[in-house]
Amino acid sequence: MKKNIISISGELASGKGTVSKILMKELNYGVYRNGEYVRKLAKDMGLDITGFNVYVEKHPEIDIQIEKSAAEYAKIHDNFIIDARLGWYAVPNSFKVYLKVDIDVSAKRAFYDKDRKNTEKFDTIEEQKEDIIKRYKMENERYWNLYKIRRDDMSNYDLVIDTTNLTPNDVAKKIKEEYFKWLEK
Repeated sequence: MKKNIISISGELASGKGTVSKILMKELNYGVYRNGEYVRKLAKDMGLDITGFNVYVEKHPEIDIQIEKSAAEYAKIHDNFIIDARLGWYAVPNSFKVYLKVDIDVSAKRAFYDKDRKNTEKFDTIEEQKEDIIKRYKMENERYWNLYKIRRDDMSNYDLVIDTTNLTPNDVAKKIKEEYFKWLEK
């Protein structure tokens, strides 16, 4: 049974957080963000985000609990957005969106994002890019080992959008259009 939940997954710095905020406001929905929780755990442990990913590889119970938390939240809530890499997997009856972005644009966005500076400290955009590639590979390998899923398999999603040359408002508009169509089916 479909729920009034939009799960937004995607590549690093593809606009998930920004688009989630727009949708939240326009739909009057709540939001559930795994990323904030993960960044807090990393910071509390004195790790950068990549170091935390390495740590989680050796402690899969942390990853499982992070993903399980979204599913638990969805059991008792409706009318919200999940901003999480595996939100589509945790809540399969949600409207599943994947945001893609060119790697160079992703690195530039991440490098200049002041909210990332607590857990991502790089001197150059190129270092940021290398880290994004490393994290992407680590996460994909971990998700396969733990869950036997590939988040970059686009058949997992109801909608895939390349955000490289779109504004966050354009992306949010497209998601809303397709989400309402999905709800009507």
